[in-house]
Amino acid sequence: MQEESLENGRVVIALDVGTTKICVAAASVLADGDFQIIGFGKATSEGLNRGVVTNIRSAVKSIRKAVEECELTSGFKIEDVYAGIAGHHILGLNKDGVVAVTGNTITKSDIQRVVEAARATNSPDKEIIHTLIQEYIVDGQDGVVDPIGMQGKRLEAKVHLVLGSITSAANLVQCCNDAGLNVLNIVLEPFASSMAVLDEQEKELGVVLLDIGGGTSDMAIYKNGSIVHTSVLPLGGNQITNDIAIGLRTTKIEALRIKHEYGVALLPRVKDGEVINLKGIAGREDRIIDKRLLAEVIEARFREIFQLIRNEIIRSGHGPGSAAGMVITGGSALMPFLSELAEEECQMPVRVGAPSNIQGLGEMVESPLYSTLVGLIMYGSEPEMEETSILANSTSDNLLANVSLSFKRLVKNFLKLF
Repeated sequence: MQEESLENGRVVIALDVGTTKICVAAASVLADGDFQIIGFGKATSEGLNRGVVTNIRSAVKSIRKAVEECELTSGFKIEDVYAGIAGHHILGLNKDGVVAVTGNTITKSDIQRVVEAARATNSPDKEIIHTLIQEYIVDGQDGVVDPIGMQGKRLEAKVHLVLGSITSAANLVQCCNDAGLNVLNIVLEPFASSMAVLDEQEKELGVVLLDIGGGTSDMAIYKNGSIVHTSVLPLGGNQITNDIAIGLRTTKIEALRIKHEYGVALLPRVKDGEVINLKGIAGREDRIIDKRLLAEVIEARFREIFQLIRNEIIRSGHGPGSAAGMVITGGSALMPFLSELAEEECQMPVRVGAPSNIQGLGEMVESPLYSTLVGLIMYGSEPEMEETSILANSTSDNLLANVSLSFKRLVKNFLKLF
């Protein structure tokens, strides 16, 4: 494994492979853990649908274009990346593990065994991407963050497992390899986004993180500082663009343009008499339409999305514990008045989250569009996130978040078949 380095630090590369865009960012990480963005590249995404690779050649071409742009701005040859993963194949499970302590005090070996016990699953087509520790329980005493050195006979662990399709992950890794990249780690995108936009107090109080991308809406619910629920809704900004194209009888390109330039999430926020110039199709004359028609289409689809999100929150059983409300990020979070609509539908306080106070070329990434990208940089910047073993992560942070070694082996073995 080769990692780019600077005289006084190292360079971490993040790769966000989304349905509508592919972004790459290079960051210089200093010894104190701070980082600054030194390179950025972006390309229109091709060959992906709802976070899943559908055409490897097209996806590779898009990745290469974004990488080349980042190399030009950073001056570094990009080889090793932290890649985000999402899609409807992602599954979150809460599991428990119980073991007897081998000696008088709890050791790292005991933690290893109890976490492995909690990781036991019966999903032959999926493998564990992340193992997120919620809490340890020692002889019935719950809420333990770091049990190493404690006296006890019985050790329990409550974990949240994030599972993904082996084939979907293999295709993502294959695209990166074909583009000349080595994937250091695969990271769940809403988990990465939460690192960039959530406050620690929000995580402790309980908060819903909703990342609305082009093809999917990814959700992570935090409680007492830990993730307790993850899910993926196969609806996003692309569905709104398609609705506009159909409802206003125009092309998807024109629908995307007017969505970005004139779109609002709430019909009552449109003033009477406001109009939009809609370009004609195939030589036809341009049309003037009422802006209220556009807002009506957008509001209807967003209401559907938030109703489904609210149902998922209720189903998870963690809605009442989300005292800090909801934080929306992703490209669709830029839609005016979206937070108001979300508050109305989900019945909780809502704010829009974006990375902030980023050094270097920070102005390029300080937007909800790039929350996942910045989160991937933060993930790679923290030494405790590096995978050496399941115990490499900081137990004091109440978190074990890494791509399992077995998952990497399965992906590599899968790729050898082709």
